[in-house]
Amino acid sequence: MLPIKDDQPTYSTPYVNWFLIGLNLLIYLFQSTLDQRSYILFLKEFGEVPSHLAAFLSGSPHYSLGQVIAPFFTSMFVHGGWMHVLGNMWFLFIFGDNIEDYLGHFKYLVFYLLSGLIAMATQVAMYPHSNVPAVGASGAIAGVLGAYFIVYPRARVLTWFFVFVLYLPAWVVLGEWFAIQFLSGASTLSAVGVGRDVGGVAVWAHIGGFVAGMLMVKMFSERPRRYPYAYR
Repeated sequence: MLPIKDDQPTYSTPYVNWFLIGLNLLIYLFQSTLDQRSYILFLKEFGEVPSHLAAFLSGSPHYSLGQVIAPFFTSMFVHGGWMHVLGNMWFLFIFGDNIEDYLGHFKYLVFYLLSGLIAMATQVAMYPHSNVPAVGASGAIAGVLGAYFIVYPRARVLTWFFVFVLYLPAWVVLGEWFAIQFLSGASTLSAVGVGRDVGGVAVWAHIGGFVAGMLMVKMFSERPRRYPYAYR
C-alpha cells in the first residue's frame, strides 16, 4: 500500500450516506413487522404532527416541549410505505455521495440534519393545524438536491423523459423537480385558510429543504484535498 502525501487529493468514501440509507431501511423494516394499529400509532408517535406544536404554543398541557421537538428529528427516519422509503433512498444514493465528498463526513451529517429540520419546519409553518403526521427523509434529501444544484450544476444525470432515456445537466433535472414541487405546493395553499388536514406528499418540506440546501452548502467549507468533480 502506497503512502498518501499530505497534499495529494483523495476521494472520500461516503460512509455517512451509506449509514443514512441503511438506517432508514432498517427502521422501515421494523415498521413493516407491526400490525396495522401499531403501525399507525408508530407514525403518530415519531412523525411530526403540526397541530401538536400549535397546541403546545397555545399553552395546551397535553404536549411537553420534548414531545413536540423530538419528532422533528425522528420523522426524518420514518416512512409511510416501501415505495416511499425506496424512492427516497434511491435519490440519496444518487446525489448524496458527491455532497458528502464535497463537505466531508461530519459536515455532511450536520448539513443533512439541518436540511431536514428546516424542511419540516417549513411544512409545519404552512399547515400548522394539520393532524396528519408528516414523515420521510425527503425534506433532508431535498437539501442534498439543493446543494447538488449549486455545486454540480453541469453534472450529467441519466433521466427518463417519456420514452427516451438521456443525460441532462443537473440544473435542468433538479430545476424542473423544484418547479414541480413549488407549483404543487402553491395548489394546496387553499387548504391552509380553512384549517383542513393535508395529507399526501409534503411538498413544502421539499421546497424548504431544497432552498435550505442551496443557501447552506456554501456556508460549509469545502473538504480540503479532494479531487475536483469534472462537471462543477
